[in-house]
This record gives sequence, structure tokens and C-alpha cells, in this order.
Amino acid sequence: MKNRSFLIRALSFLLLIAACAPLPQERFYAPRPGEEEFWHYREVGLASWYGEEYHGRPTANGEIYDMYAPTAAHRTLPFHTIVRVVNLENGKVTKARINDRGPFIPGRIIDLSRQGAQEIGILTTGTARVVLEVIGFTGKSPPSLEGTFTIQVGAFGEKENAWRLQERLQKRYDRVHIALWENNNQRLYRVRVGSFRTEAEARRYGEFLRQENLPVFVVRED
Repeated sequence: MKNRSFLIRALSFLLLIAACAPLPQERFYAPRPGEEEFWHYREVGLASWYGEEYHGRPTANGEIYDMYAPTAAHRTLPFHTIVRVVNLENGKVTKARINDRGPFIPGRIIDLSRQGAQEIGILTTGTARVVLEVIGFTGKSPPSLEGTFTIQVGAFGEKENAWRLQERLQKRYDRVHIALWENNNQRLYRVRVGSFRTEAEARRYGEFLRQENLPVFVVRED
């Protein structure tokens, strides 16, 4: 009985220590040989930000959006990519982890959280011209440089409008599909064309779609 009592107390002590221990940190990955092209990823364009309207709602990778966290939305970079964003108008810098998809407005390349917007000074102006660079990843392992890319050419609140565009494009293009986006009581029917292994392939194909006078956004689907 004494041995049993001792074992119970010892087990309880170990469980208490485990409960108080800090959670393990996600590993940060820096560039590896052979990945230089991806690690030299650099974009120049407009940064914007999204805040209270989306706070507490799911992001594209399933996390809950926290506008006070250092996260951001990007159309093609893998989830958990870490980027550095420099405001070219004032030199201010922020770092963010990609956990969402967007923005879907021409000219914009990244949607920052409120925290990121504050750090580079665009809370009031809403947008600024920035340079974006990949500096690493977090997670259990580095993401694949390839993936599943598609081209978004429209987003509609009414599914009938999405169906009409899909029917029109199916006469000339392959793999025209509708991706449903739901968030609380909101629904968007996103019309997308094609499936490509690389962003470069999708961008080349997108030039044909521009001839249809449609907005063309290359998006990573995985």
C-alpha cells in the first residue's frame, strides 16, 4: 500500500509539472541549399489591413483571426511563411506569419493584421506601398515549394451570378469551378479556373483570362 501511495503522489507531481510547463515553441526554418529562388521571393505593391469586422472569425487555414497578432493574408505564399514588410514611404518594418488568403483587390499584395498595420503606420491611411520579403517558416516542417494553384476571376454573393460566369468560361477553359467561402452569415461563391503545380504556370495561363476583361488573381489552394 505504501508503494502504491508513493507512486500516486509521484505521478500527481509529474502531472503538475507538465501542466505548468510552457508549450513547446514552433520551430523556425531558415533557407536551405537549393531553395534560393524561393527564399529570394520579393514583391513590391500595396499593403492593406483588415481588423474588427473579421476579428474572431476563421482564417483560410482554420485558425481564428486575431487582429492583435502578427499575422497576414497573402494569395500564394504557403501558410506559416514568415515575411518582412517594409513601408517604402516611412521605412517602418513589421514581420508577419501568413495564415489567410487575400487580398483580392488589384494592386494589393498583402493584408496585414491591425498590429502589423500599426507597426508600419497605415492604421489611418489604410494602405501604403511596401516591399515584402520571405525570411522563414514556422511549423513542424518546411512547406513544399510546389502546391495547388488556381486563378480566381470572380466572387459573388449570389450563386446564380457565379453559375453564369462559370457556364460562360467553360466553353473556352478547362476546370472552371466554384469554391464556396462561408464565414458566419456571409457567403461568397468564388469562380476559379484551372489547377496548376506552380505559381508561374498559373500566372502564364492567367494572361489568357485577362483577355476576357476579368480580374485575375492567382491563389494557392493548399
